[in-house]
Amino acid sequence: MTSHYDDLETRSADRRAADLASALPSAIARARTAPALARLLRDVDAGAVTDRAALARLPVIRKAALSEGQAKSPPFGGYTSRSAAEFDHVFQSPGPIYEPGRRAPDWWRLGRFLHASGVGRGDIVQNCFGYHLTPAGMMFDSAARAVGATVLPAGTGQSELQVRAAVDVRTTCYAGTPDFLKVILDRADEMGETLAITRAVVSGGALFPSLRQGYADRGIVTRQCYATADLGLIAYETETLEGLVVDEGVIVEIVRPGTGDPVPEGEVGEVLVTTLNPDYPLIRFATGDLSAVIPGTSPCGRTNMRIKGWMGRADQTTKIKGMFVRPEQVAALVARHPEIARARVIAERDGEVDVMTVQLESATGGAEAYAASVVDMLKLRGRVQIVPPGSLPNDGKVIEDRRSYD
Repeated sequence: MTSHYDDLETRSADRRAADLASALPSAIARARTAPALARLLRDVDAGAVTDRAALARLPVIRKAALSEGQAKSPPFGGYTSRSAAEFDHVFQSPGPIYEPGRRAPDWWRLGRFLHASGVGRGDIVQNCFGYHLTPAGMMFDSAARAVGATVLPAGTGQSELQVRAAVDVRTTCYAGTPDFLKVILDRADEMGETLAITRAVVSGGALFPSLRQGYADRGIVTRQCYATADLGLIAYETETLEGLVVDEGVIVEIVRPGTGDPVPEGEVGEVLVTTLNPDYPLIRFATGDLSAVIPGTSPCGRTNMRIKGWMGRADQTTKIKGMFVRPEQVAALVARHPEIARARVIAERDGEVDVMTVQLESATGGAEAYAASVVDMLKLRGRVQIVPPGSLPNDGKVIEDRRSYD
């Protein structure tokens, strides 16, 4: 079993609560030095935000707001506590969205993930994430150096050159998207070469069970992490392969899509992340991804929250009868009627016509009691169906599109 990266990973619940009570006010105060966040948090008493309940009352930052801010005030939209010239790197992701970077040791915190994957001194990491414009290459480069490994900055593509380098350098670890390793291995087979790679650390795509098993059959242990350019490491696999353990440098909340309201443990919802990075102090940043909390503590001994990993996208905005229906509207419908536990909008076709059904979990009231609210909040008429509490699927969907586009 891999040793722990540091003492933060094995903190008791009481220690975590005490550390959070200290870290949150500092994070809010630091965030207020970023112009956009100063406006967003101007009415917030930073000293009063000492636990998750207080954090849950703060506004949510969405990617759209970040994009709009960057368009008005490039490159970072006022969401960083430093100017662009005070960072070591400026990256561009599709959108475009601009992200900062620093050469400070393990600034994106992925070293914790590599350590948990058994990568360290003596390893040579073939880093097949891109180094051009986007930050993934630098993120894993920094992580490898944090754990004492050597880096071959291979970048993307050029499978034949990748094989040649892997053979000549005898790289022991692959870093990159889950499927590109198979491209390299297949090309190595074609070239009659045997690689020394025994570990793979992957992100940026789905690690399907068959792919993981295929690598295992070749003697390669594969682990995945959940990370973004904005936030760095969010969560990572350990040797137990029971979900993803949340990183120690972020606070993760799972909320009902379209809201900032935390859902009960185990229920699927949108991932919000508050980062304790003082340079880029995003507060309650909506990733747009769905996941759920796994109850209990990991058998590996790490005591932080665990999540199930990626379970779909939270932005389920759908056009029905020519009108957009958004998760925020469905949330507003539920908020108007406290007796409604959850709601789900279903879009279907009846011949050549769109039809909308609104399913409401309620123990009281008939469908007719909600018809006016449906029109008012969703701006469309549809069939209202009352279903028993707890009967809607636990998949994080509040809008389900059943129409075929084939």
